[in-house]
Amino acid sequence: MQIHVRSDSTPIYQQIVDQVRHRIVAGLLKPGEEMPTIRGLAQSLRVNPNTIQRAYRELENEGLVEKRRTRGTFVSESPTRQGVRERRRLLIPHVDHLLVRAEGLGIEFDELVDLLDKRRQKILSDQELSS
Repeated sequence: MQIHVRSDSTPIYQQIVDQVRHRIVAGLLKPGEEMPTIRGLAQSLRVNPNTIQRAYRELENEGLVEKRRTRGTFVSESPTRQGVRERRRLLIPHVDHLLVRAEGLGIEFDELVDLLDKRRQKILSDQELSS
């Protein structure tokens, strides 16, 4: 799992939480997927294991990951309400931009919905072909 630690004022554990949360919400980390070990991730990021432990605890408190005794930390099987809210929060700026752009191009709302549906069908079809 790629995590980038920046040298800004954001605490390292918070950077890790934000990046892992984004990956879970975006579907890049799948339910049931095993997370890197605390020690392994700490070594790869060159940070104190307590930093990773704090980030994982925060993610667990949000219901995004769960600890399984002696087995490790895994992405939660069921999305939480907070996960749904977070996905929407991430998507809203893109939706707003699309709506403003469509309005500027003179595209009616019903036409936009039709276009979105067609694009979705194409993407799903392409995914089925590549499976």
